[in-house]
Amino acid sequence: MNACPAPDLAITGIGITSAIGQGTAAFGSALLAGRSRFDFMRRPGRQWRLDDCTQSAFLGAEIDALRLPADFSPERLRTVSFSGRVALATLAEAWCDARLDTLDPTRVGLLIGGSNVQQRDLVRTHGELRERMPFVRPSYGLSFFDSDLCGTCTEHFGIGGFAHTVGGASASGQLAVIEAAEAVQSGRVDACIALGALQDLSYWECQGLRSIGAMGSDRYADAPALACRPFDTDHDGFIYGEACGAVVVERAQAARRDPYARIAGWSVGMDRNRNPNPSREGEVRVIDQALQMASLPPRAIDYVNPHGSGSRLGDETELAALQQCGLSEAHLNATKSVTGHGLSAAGAVEIIATLVQMAAGRLHPTLNLQAPISPDFCWVRQPTSHRIMNSLSLSFGFGGLNTAVCLQRM
Repeated sequence: MNACPAPDLAITGIGITSAIGQGTAAFGSALLAGRSRFDFMRRPGRQWRLDDCTQSAFLGAEIDALRLPADFSPERLRTVSFSGRVALATLAEAWCDARLDTLDPTRVGLLIGGSNVQQRDLVRTHGELRERMPFVRPSYGLSFFDSDLCGTCTEHFGIGGFAHTVGGASASGQLAVIEAAEAVQSGRVDACIALGALQDLSYWECQGLRSIGAMGSDRYADAPALACRPFDTDHDGFIYGEACGAVVVERAQAARRDPYARIAGWSVGMDRNRNPNPSREGEVRVIDQALQMASLPPRAIDYVNPHGSGSRLGDETELAALQQCGLSEAHLNATKSVTGHGLSAAGAVEIIATLVQMAAGRLHPTLNLQAPISPDFCWVRQPTSHRIMNSLSLSFGFGGLNTAVCLQRM
């Protein structure tokens, strides 16, 4: 795999909606300053209630108020899920940023990273209409399919090339970026949008993720800002954060604006393991393959944006893999410490976070990193000036999926 050198591929447009800000400018400002928004989650369907009494205390970061472009028809949006509306708003920014309206729409593709992304909307429908089944809206017959997001986005933007979903659990967003690069590389389309979809968790998913030890506990219920602690000795799991990110991939020579960065290399590999525990061997393999594809030695990587979820075993395994690959001297921070874990969106959001830092010449802090589990890394604990030349972004997903992407300053 990945034996051929990468062509002149680049990221030419980005869009972001997250709990810390909607739009690249607002997101970047909050990210670089380390402004998080963790709290007790209040979106309907996120907490388990019995007899009007809340039985859970799931922490996370939720989008405050979603702004949609003025040309989005309220009537057409009436039956679109929250994930769908956030996807439209996010894609609109990336679409304009890359100036895709000047392209033949049949030469534009869309890959949506994520599966089962509309769960909270479906759970609420089940609860509200359990005793009134005949009143289930006809659009429900569409919305329980993830392809509903493809139809929603292609209908509004007129995308006529191809569109489908890519499921890779928490690696879905980065997997979509990789497959978008391969679609442009092959000539299947001239431009491809990779969208890491907002994974709209209900209390069912929150409880399931906590039960297997992946989601952090409620021990910081009185101080939610302290709960998300990637790579800190006091970590006990990820803290969820609503997010959606869109990345446009094209050949650099065809770009209608200055690209953000070159996509120099990538890799995808499996651990052959259904369980959620990570594999150092699998992570090392994709890191080595991505660097080989990019023709970069480890010492050339001056910044790593890790998966850094905050799980005990996951953080320790990732640092061991980075150490083995000779990357302990690269600057290292954890975007999830500020944004929370967007699950299916995380990989796309963290590529955007890397691009924002490349453009700003500054690195965001890793929040709550009071006692790193390993001192042998170049931790970024405060906002720091740094000109990124070659970066590495990592994403790992349940089911044993590992991905890595190298981005290079142009």
